[in-house]
Amino acid sequence: MGNSDAKKNHQEGLKEVELPSGIKIKPVYGPEDTAHLDYQQDVGNPGEYPYLRGPYGTMYRGRPWTKRLYAGYGTSEDTNKRFKFLMENGQTGLSMALDLPTQLGMDSGDPLAVADVGRVGVAIDTLKDLEGVFEGIDLGNISTSFTINSTAAILLAMYIAVGDKQGVPQEKLTGTIQNDILKEYVARGTWIFPIEPSVRLIGDTIEYCANHIPRFNSISISGPHMREAGATAVQELAYTFGNAKEYIKEVLRRGYDIDDFAPSLSFIFCNRDNFFEEICKYRAARRLWARIMKEEYGAKNPKSMMLRFAAGGGGLCMTKNQPKLNIARSTLVALSSVLGGTQSLLLAAYDEAYAIPTEESARLALMIQNLLGEEVGVADTADPLAGSYFIESLTDEIEKKTREVIEKIDVMGGMVSAIKEGLIQRELAREAYIEEISIQKGEKVKIGINKYVVEEDEEEDMEIHQMPEDTIRKQVESTMKVKEERDQGKTDEALIALSEAAKGTENMMPYLINAVKEYATVGEIVSTFKSVFGAYQEITGI
Repeated sequence: MGNSDAKKNHQEGLKEVELPSGIKIKPVYGPEDTAHLDYQQDVGNPGEYPYLRGPYGTMYRGRPWTKRLYAGYGTSEDTNKRFKFLMENGQTGLSMALDLPTQLGMDSGDPLAVADVGRVGVAIDTLKDLEGVFEGIDLGNISTSFTINSTAAILLAMYIAVGDKQGVPQEKLTGTIQNDILKEYVARGTWIFPIEPSVRLIGDTIEYCANHIPRFNSISISGPHMREAGATAVQELAYTFGNAKEYIKEVLRRGYDIDDFAPSLSFIFCNRDNFFEEICKYRAARRLWARIMKEEYGAKNPKSMMLRFAAGGGGLCMTKNQPKLNIARSTLVALSSVLGGTQSLLLAAYDEAYAIPTEESARLALMIQNLLGEEVGVADTADPLAGSYFIESLTDEIEKKTREVIEKIDVMGGMVSAIKEGLIQRELAREAYIEEISIQKGEKVKIGINKYVVEEDEEEDMEIHQMPEDTIRKQVESTMKVKEERDQGKTDEALIALSEAAKGTENMMPYLINAVKEYATVGEIVSTFKSVFGAYQEITGI
């Protein structure tokens, strides 16, 4: 028996590994697995259509990824100090976490909000708070990403107002607001208004940014919350692109051409456990998005076809058991993100399972990125894994399966229809259940959870971030002071004008900017919108 025959017989005795998305991984890949691919049409060079190998020709040699750490807690003063600390340790872009009351449109003094003020992000009640966050930080020289959805338009208005006060013209502002409300209805829950007016608000922000803030990403269509709610890698891409198509539909309805606003669309995706699946997911996503934009929407501007995204996170990968293993997990998350070609990397700290990062864990998360970018050589060449039989085959398979899911959603009328019928919610719940059962049975290995378990309590050796005890009192008192000092007549006039705009069809951003400049609170603005739009009623019985 020849060597090739012996190798074949050995492979036939091995069981294929099946990914949650149904893709089966063979023991060995060879030329036959990529023979159907045409280099120019299906792979191409970095910086060229279909952008599989990256949006830029030299990738990190010419444009390093932006190093971010999701940060923000307590009051504006607390967050300002943390931002400056991170910038001193190599962070090149800010990523702001907002507390739950801010995300849900409640002021800190609301009785329903008090327990959560400043806990998972910074409390922002008025423009005064955002001014404090950026005290001494030049918005003309740094980009800021806001993880905010229902109240995204309000935070964007505040950011514009802070820039005005600093003397930074709108056209020079850079950054991103997440602003992706559709995934909130299925995966996270920080919705406020019904779907239609919520999508209208997003359309207003996209339109406003396209006309006034061309360097600012008006939306970051978001996969992580759906992925962490149970979505497979394929579902993450399909549902994220499905949401993007709904937002595109809203702006096209207003008479815009796809190339008028598509370059300001950005994305964020989530890393999970399988190292190579994540790399191939990112590569497949770029090619699929380029094809969608060109073939479905007739985009002509290359920037419209470039999928620009942030990646990383890895929070769901982290465990409370043996938390120091999370340092290795976060390193692998960062490495797969870089090998997949991300433009921005937000990396979870190893104490993610316990609390927001301490200064020590935050610095370590940044140093991991510094190490990858400057020490070990992974950024020396664009798309270094290109041409691997396995990588190219898996990339191709992920794209095919993602397109199948998107086509199924399109037949239903799009993501809004699928959400209203409960399809996406059921699929996420099903996949989350399957994964949890597989972990409990030990079919999916989770080191420290169901294999190689160590009984010692390592939490005792960890420094865990503690919320300052006077956070709530300080925040409520600060907001009360702003209300006392503002010109109440002008604030009321601004809110009335906003209400009238909401009742009509005008773009609401100019009215929002005026309202925040008169120091209307987030809660007051949301109440104004609720009086016009109403509130969303969650689908039950799914």
